[in-house]
Amino acid sequence: MNNVKKNYQAQLDKLIASLPADGGPPRLLLHACCAPCSSYTLEYLSQYFSITLYFYNPNITSHDEFEKRAAELARLVSLLPVKNEVGLIIAPHDPQEFFSAVKGLEDVPEGGERCFICYRQRLEAAAVYAARNGFDYFATTLSISPYKNAQKLNEIGEELSQIYGVAALPCDLKKRGGYKRSIELSAEYSLYRQNYCGCIFSKKEREKREAQRLENFPDK
Repeated sequence: MNNVKKNYQAQLDKLIASLPADGGPPRLLLHACCAPCSSYTLEYLSQYFSITLYFYNPNITSHDEFEKRAAELARLVSLLPVKNEVGLIIAPHDPQEFFSAVKGLEDVPEGGERCFICYRQRLEAAAVYAARNGFDYFATTLSISPYKNAQKLNEIGEELSQIYGVAALPCDLKKRGGYKRSIELSAEYSLYRQNYCGCIFSKKEREKREAQRLENFPDK
């Protein structure tokens, strides 16, 4: 990874300022991981872009969990006031795509190489769809999470942009209180907030941490 960290929020500010005032908003294909992460992202970016959400998440192991998150995302889209209309695509759910991609990395701690492969898998699916369907930009809601590596996400997006010929929107959505605002909107719309990313490995890590916490602080 490049050691020089870029200010992706500043890059996004500059891009937004350069958008033409006429001709309609540019089309953004936005990979969505869940409703809470999409809440502030839509509130913010729908002011400047015509957004289609792309719910592609083979990392979610449980199909029931996948359906629950997809349904919450659809409910959010139906309720959230936005300047420009928001569309939603629910891609097929095939966890084997994820398991095949991360084979051999099952024991790597969360936040490491297994997660980077997962980032790329989901971003690449978004880039391919965006390129094939004439979108101006593609991006992901993932950078709003303090647990996700925004630098890596943007580096992958830039690489995929070169491969597929569609612009990657620079994003670090946790900036300027974005994550805090997503929590506020989640409460306002009573959104389901999952406590793990989606894959069985992150779920096990979460359960292990919770068990250790209860062991160390049984009265909490």
